[in-house]
Amino acid sequence: MAWSTRELAQIAGTTVKAVRHYHEVGLLDEPERSSNGYKQYEVRHLIRVLQIRRLSELGLSLTQISSLQSTEENPREALRAIDAELATTIDRLQSVRTEIAALLEHGSPAVLPRSFGAAAHGMTETDRSLIMIYSRILSDDAMRDMREIFTADRSDADREFETLSPHADLATRVRLAEQLAPELGAQYAKYPWLSDPATQSTDRSALLHDQDAVVQLYNLAQLEVLYRAHLLASGQTDERLPMQ
Repeated sequence: MAWSTRELAQIAGTTVKAVRHYHEVGLLDEPERSSNGYKQYEVRHLIRVLQIRRLSELGLSLTQISSLQSTEENPREALRAIDAELATTIDRLQSVRTEIAALLEHGSPAVLPRSFGAAAHGMTETDRSLIMIYSRILSDDAMRDMREIFTADRSDADREFETLSPHADLATRVRLAEQLAPELGAQYAKYPWLSDPATQSTDRSALLHDQDAVVQLYNLAQLEVLYRAHLLASGQTDERLPMQ
């Protein structure tokens, strides 16, 4: 009994395109042709296609299937390797499911690290952007500290800073910096590394670009307030800054 390409594909539960591809990559021998030029597949071809489909279902790529066919490789070892890869994939997917469950529970943006789920609602878009950057350059310990900082209650000064106009007058900028300085000083005392973030950086070269991110995420008035608050909190002065 002989079958055409279409008949072989139908019996094997695949497509004509797949059968032709198996020929192209050398997984399936070309059959003899009839006098009218049509391919004539035999039982051995059907068995080979069924083998290919079965191994594919087990997770082997066509390249791996070809290797099993053309070398002395032990199929059991290949299957063990595939099983190990699948176990790793399952673990990764389970971790992803856990993160998605946490996101659904807290209704937090998917872009934030899972540990920041509970803090997401109180964070501004700028906060979230900074956390995404920090998560790439700060150590796990530092990120735990950042989570504590962002989950703390926000003061009136914090909220005013978040909406500060880039055209805020000097008196407003000075006043707001003075109000924020005690909060910042308390953070410096509790988290000393904030004064020198490089000590908690996993990538010091990336940390160099951190200041660029801050400049782009805050307007000029906010940047000035942050700088003034930092000077006050750390007991420094800058004679270049007008005070009134």
